[in-house]
Order: sequence, then C-alpha cells, then structure tokens
Amino acid sequence: MAAESGAGTGTGTQAVERALSLLTCFSAEESELRSSELSLMTGLGQSTVSRMVSTLERLGFVVQDDRTGLYRLGPTAVTLGSVALNSSAVFRAGRQTLQNLAQATALGANLAELNGSTLFYLCNFEGSTAPKSFTMAGRSAPLHATGLGKVILSGQSEEFVHEYFKRGLAHSYTPRTITRLDEMIAALDEVRNRGYATEVEELAFGRACLAAPIRGHAGDVVAALSVSGPLSAIDLRQRQQELGLRAIEAADEISVALGYTASVVGGKRHIARI
Repeated sequence: MAAESGAGTGTGTQAVERALSLLTCFSAEESELRSSELSLMTGLGQSTVSRMVSTLERLGFVVQDDRTGLYRLGPTAVTLGSVALNSSAVFRAGRQTLQNLAQATALGANLAELNGSTLFYLCNFEGSTAPKSFTMAGRSAPLHATGLGKVILSGQSEEFVHEYFKRGLAHSYTPRTITRLDEMIAALDEVRNRGYATEVEELAFGRACLAAPIRGHAGDVVAALSVSGPLSAIDLRQRQQELGLRAIEAADEISVALGYTASVVGGKRHIARI
C-alpha cells in the first residue's frame, strides 16, 4: 500500500507514482470503484485522490458514471492496452490461429504467457459451446492450477518450479488442485512426454481445459494455448485425443510463425504420444 507521502524523489515522480497507483487499483474483480475506495486501497488522502482522479479523467484514463459516481478505466487506457497487445509477437502470431481453433472445436481458445510467477492471458475467443461475457486478455491465473500454467511450468528450470512451491504459491482452489511439489513434478513429466497438459476442475468446478506449448525460435516454451469449456462440452473422455491433436497442431503453427524451425516442430512427434 502506498504511503501518502509517496516514494518519489521529486514532485513530478511522486505525482506519476500516485497516478499509476490509482490506475492499478482497477482489476477484473474491481472494475468500478468509488474515490473513497481508491483512497483506502492506495493509502492516499481523499483530497489527493480527488485531484489525481480529476486529472486522469480529463486525460481519458478513467471515466465516471454520472448515475452511480463510480469510476472505471477509460478509452485512453483501452488504447494503451491495445497498443501493448499488438506489440506482442506471440499475440500477433497467435490471434488468427486461436480464432480458428475456437471455431473448429466450438470451445474457448486461450493464449497466455508467463508474467513473473503467474499466467498472463493475451487473448481468448469463445466457441459456441463455451460462451463468455468478458475477455480474458489482461487477466492472470495461477500456474499450478491451470493447463496453460502447467505447460509453461514444463518449460521452466527445475529451480523455478521448486522456488514456486517454496514460496507457497501453490494454493488449493478445489480438491483436485495440485499443491504438492512431487505431484507437480510427475505431472510436468507427463506434459513433456505427451506434448500437452490437461486441467480438470483444478481451478474451478465444472471446467476443464487442454493446453499445448508454444516455442520460440530457440525451442524454449515462450507461451501456451488451450481449449477450454464446461466439462459437458469439452468431454475429455471422448474428445481428449482429438483436442490434443488440434491443440498441438495450433501451437506448432504459432511456433513456426515465431521462428521455430519447421523440421523440429513436434506435430508428428507429439501426435504419436497422444
């Protein structure tokens, strides 16, 4: 929580830090906030928040609902978010492939990469059997409790995985969540062997996904994609082989676009292990 005095070395730096601290209060869970809530979340005085929010509103970073008085992120923030996404090579290489995957499977298709110690969603598309009323872009999720996260963990060093669990990040979300290091190590070995990861009610009840790795030009795992949806729609008992094949092929297509050598891409190699 930021102190009222700020941490900047000068007035200008302090003002920037305070303004950014206000913007970072908004999230998928807290998309609309009152000025009093912003004050509480940042530790800034109410008068400081009012002054800062007024400036942010004038610049289009936030807008205020005339009826409720609540603030939400504005068009300038949306524009900057779009610029950031379009500057991502993974996003540019994967967007159309992901859209095609959602249409072909009738499931949700998701693209994500590693951000520190969490999963960061770049984009998603909805299939007809897995509709969403919101976008996943910009959201985060735990690595250990998602198929996408397990794929990304499978490409990290042993030290990274051990440190993740040592820091106590492997929280339980359902009884199926993997929270023990030895179980995760076994799960990651399985991901590497068959070329994809599954997630069945590990993050949320009634949901499942199947994810495959996306590799950069050097062959390292730089991102992951998945197909996801309600258990009844994804039906892994009947569709796992089909969806595994589709996910691997789509991931390989993006990997090639990122410069991964086609002769090394594991489509056939992985398919044989499904």
